[in-house]
Amino acid sequence: MIRKIAVLGGITKSGVRETLRMVEIYPGEIVAVVGPTGSGKSQLISDIEYWADGDTPSRRQIQINDQVPAEFAVETSLRRLVAEISQNMNFVIDMSVRDFLLLHAESRHIENALEVAKAVVDCANQLTGEPLMMDDSLTALSGGQSRALMVADVALLSNAPIVLVDEIENAGINRLSALRLLAGRGKVVLVVTHDPLLALLADKRIVMQNGGMAKLLTASPSEKALAGRLQKIDAVLCELRERIRLGGELTPEAIKEVTWPDAQRVSA
Repeated sequence: MIRKIAVLGGITKSGVRETLRMVEIYPGEIVAVVGPTGSGKSQLISDIEYWADGDTPSRRQIQINDQVPAEFAVETSLRRLVAEISQNMNFVIDMSVRDFLLLHAESRHIENALEVAKAVVDCANQLTGEPLMMDDSLTALSGGQSRALMVADVALLSNAPIVLVDEIENAGINRLSALRLLAGRGKVVLVVTHDPLLALLADKRIVMQNGGMAKLLTASPSEKALAGRLQKIDAVLCELRERIRLGGELTPEAIKEVTWPDAQRVSA
């Protein structure tokens, strides 16, 4: 059982020690990884995925329950501890959604496999605007459907306690619901993001600079208040996006019907 993940600092791209010497992450937490392109976000995620032990370019070490990976691996398989949801995820295996989920459930010795498979599909359909069916072919799913299915699969079927998410804002799914679903299952969730709303809603955020962990921040009260306002704005944008997706037109009359945050309206 994972009680804590610790990331021990290594070196930056310049070869100097990282500013942050250790970051501790606990089950149920959402940790945002932020920083400009090339700042080292992907390397940090990769270090966790492959259980770095001073043997990667960053020279970081990942510890599980205060143990180095080799010691912890005596009790369990490290490969089963991490699930990754990337922004570019499509299936290549030619089978139906039902067969895929049943196969996965059976591999984990789940007795009520069909009921769990149905629950995964129902959950996925709450995350995507494009409903998917049990009989759909995996290779025919859109990018958004594929990622919604994998988020639901990881949350409800997979027992991986650590989930790495790469720029879920580009995934074509309800990103806030997806992260809450994963964290609500008691998993450690690390999300690489450029989305200010996701960053502010996270329990903490790691700021990357020049390949190193530069800061560890938690949202201040003013940032939490701003996150609430951003959520209202995001709800409006989602409503407008859905209207466009369904073939609607954003006429002045249609825009006036939208519930704008803080009771503000857009004039025609």
